[in-house]
Amino acid sequence: MSDLKEHIWQTPLVDTHEHQWKENEYLQTLPDVLVELFDNYVTADLVVAGASHEAVKKLLDASNPDVRERFGGVRTAWEACRYTGYGEAVRLIARLAYGIEEITAETLERAQRECIRVRQPGERLRILREEGNLDHVQVDDFCWACLPDDSAPEFFLYDISWAAFCSGDIDVEALYRETGVEVRDLSSLRHAMEAIFDRFGKFAIAVKAQHAYDRTLRWLPREDGDAVTVLQKLLRGEQVTPEEKLCLGDWCWARGAELAAEHNLPFKIHTGYLAGWGRMPVHYIPAGNLWELLATYPQTRFVLMHIAYPYNDELVALAKRYPNVYIDMCWAWSIDPYSAGDFLRRFLHAAPINKIFVFGGDTRLPWAAVAYATQARQGLLRALQAEVREKSINEREAMAVATRVMRQNQYECFDIEGRRANILHVMRHGIL
Repeated sequence: MSDLKEHIWQTPLVDTHEHQWKENEYLQTLPDVLVELFDNYVTADLVVAGASHEAVKKLLDASNPDVRERFGGVRTAWEACRYTGYGEAVRLIARLAYGIEEITAETLERAQRECIRVRQPGERLRILREEGNLDHVQVDDFCWACLPDDSAPEFFLYDISWAAFCSGDIDVEALYRETGVEVRDLSSLRHAMEAIFDRFGKFAIAVKAQHAYDRTLRWLPREDGDAVTVLQKLLRGEQVTPEEKLCLGDWCWARGAELAAEHNLPFKIHTGYLAGWGRMPVHYIPAGNLWELLATYPQTRFVLMHIAYPYNDELVALAKRYPNVYIDMCWAWSIDPYSAGDFLRRFLHAAPINKIFVFGGDTRLPWAAVAYATQARQGLLRALQAEVREKSINEREAMAVATRVMRQNQYECFDIEGRRANILHVMRHGIL
């Protein structure tokens, strides 16, 4: 094993983006080999390859013990997508978690018989920390609350979700339950937002929004008077137009950017490719849409996610141009491994190398995160080995780059130690 390969495999990797189930959710879900392997992004490739929605649904139905029948419904589609990034991740889960070298009905049945077990407390953490060699994971579980995770408070760190706000969706009842603030006007909405940060900001690792699924990433500055008109219509239960929702969403997005800077939290934004199949408004997703937001809030650290695939070059240009922009390669190694490797090499020669994070799994189950982390390590190794072969950098420099993109940059951008200290302080003194 070369020094570079050993370094990449031995360095604990910061995982900047997951949707991992919490401990109680994980323990309450009975394990099943087909769910473990296929309950991830590969379902999109299976449908695109020709599997029916019903066949994919049956594949993931762990209440049905007939593994052969369930797999048979997608077998042809699986053969068509086994070499995609998503397919590669499935094959990695099979090998790493079950010792399966070739996925067939026979090997799946054998694994199901041999691996029937009850999930144990701490198993989720062990898989991520020991099998994946992850330093910690940053989790978006689609809510405002970022309370310490009792199962491993220093390992599982959480994002404050801002996606609904950015889409102009205001849940008055939920805001009242979470903050005690009754939203009646723009001033009280602002107060409710501040209360979210006052309560959870000291524990959160970042703010996160994936509103590109619902609206354009193009942001425009909005006046209070325009936003209040839309809010009052919503509070009266009146219909609002898409343009009006964009107005209120932009206003809320801006308040989130301001509060993130005030509380020393990076603001993560989904850019580029959308999960799933069959619908992707391509004009929503280019990262270049964000230019005015990035320029208007220079004190906010923006983390732009998923290499904006397939608009990769725009993202390199933004990172090169804006001091407050960081790039997160989360999910990219599984969407398109070779474009991700090419992106990393282009970035290395175009933008400062302290502005990029190499990995986030974007998964719910721990073995999927381990597989996606393995893809990232493999891709990082291929990219840096190519740089060394072409004599652009030497192996010592390649190892330094690896350290930077795997963990050093993340520790410089995110207040990881500060948030951990806050969490341990409140837990130690029982003042949560």
